[in-house]
Amino acid sequence: MTEIHGSTAPGFERVRDVFADNFANQAEVGAAFSAYHRGEKVVDLWGGVADPATGASWNEDSIILVFSTTKGATALCANRLVEQGLLDVDAPVATYWPEFAEAGKADLPVRYLLSHQSGLAWVDDVMTLEEALGWEPVIAALERQAPSWEPGTQHGYHATTYGWLVGEVVRRISGKSLGTFFRDEVAEPLGLDFWIGLPEEQETRVVPLITIPTPPPGPMKDMMDMIMGPETDLGRALNAPGGAFSPSQDLDGLDVFNTRAVRAAEIPAANGVTDARSLARMYAGMVSEVEGVRVLGPAQLKAATTQLTSGPNTILMGLDIQFGLGFMLPSTLLVQRGAESFGHYGMGGSVGWGDPEAELGFGYVMNRMDIGIAGDMRSANLMNAVYDAL
Repeated sequence: MTEIHGSTAPGFERVRDVFADNFANQAEVGAAFSAYHRGEKVVDLWGGVADPATGASWNEDSIILVFSTTKGATALCANRLVEQGLLDVDAPVATYWPEFAEAGKADLPVRYLLSHQSGLAWVDDVMTLEEALGWEPVIAALERQAPSWEPGTQHGYHATTYGWLVGEVVRRISGKSLGTFFRDEVAEPLGLDFWIGLPEEQETRVVPLITIPTPPPGPMKDMMDMIMGPETDLGRALNAPGGAFSPSQDLDGLDVFNTRAVRAAEIPAANGVTDARSLARMYAGMVSEVEGVRVLGPAQLKAATTQLTSGPNTILMGLDIQFGLGFMLPSTLLVQRGAESFGHYGMGGSVGWGDPEAELGFGYVMNRMDIGIAGDMRSANLMNAVYDAL
């Protein structure tokens, strides 16, 4: 049996049992889960193997890349600027970023960037990984890019471009990169172990992802190519900008996200490195105070979690995944206990989630990636166990 470490507050003991069950029955390899209630940490658990190649254990201070769970942190940065009166989401993006007005985008409002309605889920320019990690080449490509659909007429998941689009607006207003703004405005005030652009001195704590390998030629590979091949909208979005994150002869699938170069860059849609404790604390700091700190007030939280999209997500295979100002919201696919709950999932299974009514903040991270687009039973069972304890 996997040894489980950490603590649960009185009344939350069953969460430890559910966490252990993930290892016994859900093929968990290494993971961590945390929850805050009314600003207090009530669950903080970790366990399993961090690196099967070495047998190293998952430790209390282990951190891991969380893919699109990063988008919740990026959305929070934009919403802080709104709350500070520095950003108007109804204003054209070009108000803050004049060069964005190219290619018919002069009137495109900021809220379309945050809610995946801008039609800029990829760029047509072919780009190298080195260019994508350099920031400015991606910004220039997005300036030149015409929307792939009429902005505001549909929503489709901007899997990677979301981070550069929102991040550049934050940079133009604040004068700081998204990663720096997040550290100054959120991570340091709340005491989070959460990085968008990981410093080299933190590398020794990083847990490698156990990615899903690309299948060999055959029926399974053919099916995957039909759903998310390089010519599909989903494939273009996932590999954006310009195919920079496409599998190469050196790295299979998502293994590029296990490299130092990717973790060191700022990809505010996809490369945050953190732990479950920090995710839970960040969302707790949006729904209540944590040690006297609240990073988003009730009025702006309400605005941020008001649904702006409807209907199928045209890039995510028509799934019912809906958005407010950057946050995923409950839907028929994302069934959460909490009508006003919000957050963001990451590819493979990680999640940060909050519930203002119950005053809960959750965080779940793991190294074995599953195929779920929006979480899986591992995190769902853990969050339900917390609700059951209230």
